[in-house]
Amino acid sequence: MTIDVDAVGRTAGPAQISWNSTDALLYALGVGAGQDDPAAELELTTENTEGRAQQILPTYAIVLSQKAGLRAGYGDVDTSKIVHAQQSLTLHQPLPVEGSVLLTQTITGIHDKGSGALVTTDTEGVDEKSGELLFTAGGGAFIRGEGGFGGDRGPSSSWNAPDRKPDHVVKTATRPDQTLLYRLSGDRNPLHSDPAFAARGGFDRPILHGLCTYGTTARVLLRALGVAPDRLASITGRFTRPVMPGETLTVSIWSEDDSHYFRTTDSEGNVLLDRGMATLREGDTV
Repeated sequence: MTIDVDAVGRTAGPAQISWNSTDALLYALGVGAGQDDPAAELELTTENTEGRAQQILPTYAIVLSQKAGLRAGYGDVDTSKIVHAQQSLTLHQPLPVEGSVLLTQTITGIHDKGSGALVTTDTEGVDEKSGELLFTAGGGAFIRGEGGFGGDRGPSSSWNAPDRKPDHVVKTATRPDQTLLYRLSGDRNPLHSDPAFAARGGFDRPILHGLCTYGTTARVLLRALGVAPDRLASITGRFTRPVMPGETLTVSIWSEDDSHYFRTTDSEGNVLLDRGMATLREGDTV
């Protein structure tokens, strides 16, 4: 099994995918909406609550980018050795509660990290009706054991948390069965549900989807800032440690001008999601 280092620039698609109100509700539940207080986030978890129009968590766009099944090939690699390493999302306009997009994926880089290879991709979602670019999802997959081919290590990030106490610190628990609920939004990777498959990947038991941690963090951040989901303009973060279902997450947020930096840790203080930054578009608070 070997990675194809010449795959940079390779594309897949376009592929069409649609979503509806029920998909938006299921995703919100999968990232913990309403878990602490069923009445607190009804705009995300219901479609018929008086005085609350349904909204969609914009990070669902990343799920759409994966759900279409686009795979710009980069060689014959062991899928049990692939770990989601980083993720970004740029929303060129607010994500609607239901819609249809055409998706195209491009491999943007294959970097040699020594112990493995980092493959980065951009997936663009174009609104099928208007033809306008709706979002760009940038992913990074780390493939253990595929490094050492002499390639470039790629750009490094100099992100550092501001040297002061966070403006917001929010704790939120994940459910022991969170993976079984989240996978219904489209990511059926057995790494998150099959103990035998997880063991082949070196884990004692199935781990939480990285994008579940990501979506949960985005939901907590927007709620802490008191802004409606459709105000999210961009969000990025790097996964640094697997999360086990049932873990309590702590999201720390520092706001500076138009940027909101964040970090997610576990109950022991281990960093799970790092180098996080979100930006907002103009609008009212909620």
